[in-house]
Amino acid sequence: MAVIPTVTGLSTGARLLSVPRTLATAAIASPSSLSLNKGYHPVQRRITILPVRKLVIRAARIESKGVSLGFRAPNFELLEPLTGKVWKLDDFEAYPALLVMFICNHCPFVIHLKKDIVKLSNFYMKKGLAVVAISSNSVVTHPKDGPEFMAEDAKLFKYPFPYLYDESQEVARDFGAVCTPEFFLFKKDGRRPFELVYHGQFDDSRPSTNVPITGRDLSLAIDCVLSGQPVSSTQKPSIGCSIKWNPGGKQ
Repeated sequence: MAVIPTVTGLSTGARLLSVPRTLATAAIASPSSLSLNKGYHPVQRRITILPVRKLVIRAARIESKGVSLGFRAPNFELLEPLTGKVWKLDDFEAYPALLVMFICNHCPFVIHLKKDIVKLSNFYMKKGLAVVAISSNSVVTHPKDGPEFMAEDAKLFKYPFPYLYDESQEVARDFGAVCTPEFFLFKKDGRRPFELVYHGQFDDSRPSTNVPITGRDLSLAIDCVLSGQPVSSTQKPSIGCSIKWNPGGKQ
């Protein structure tokens, strides 16, 4: 009897699945084996066992899109699971620039960059940049992205920025975020609201490539903002896993 598994597509991470293809040895009666004197002796017919095959299921990739430069930073009020503090957009009012990152715990694109995101944030926060990270993934479909695990992640990687939980997913919708990681860099001129000047990638590195992580694209944009220079409007979109929306909810 053939063993045929059901393979379900995964939205996060490439995974190798060993698919059993072994066919059971069949006992088949041969006409010559039927005898009134000797009884019924089935002849064993040997069937070739096929080798195990491995199916590679790729992560669902999506690009950041749909948000125009000049877009004003939406207000938010979100909990930081690590400290229990509630953060608002107003908390960053005194800073000349604000980097908002949509990330999560499990996404391989985020995991690929985590340590370097911390390095970049530590470097530029000393120069006056405000940084905040937000996780909007559904805990119904991805419980490991929930607040308890967010706190553990923030502690493990020593996040220098608040890592906030967007339980309702309304903040992700307000920003127009669609993937993790996704980067929004805002600048502030005096009392004017924060305005979006960069909505692009960290750099060209991806988990599936050997391209080194440099943070070049995002760093150049931050350097321009902090030095009062215009940011180039030519920006490569960030690529990552899609945000995991709550089942049955609006997207």
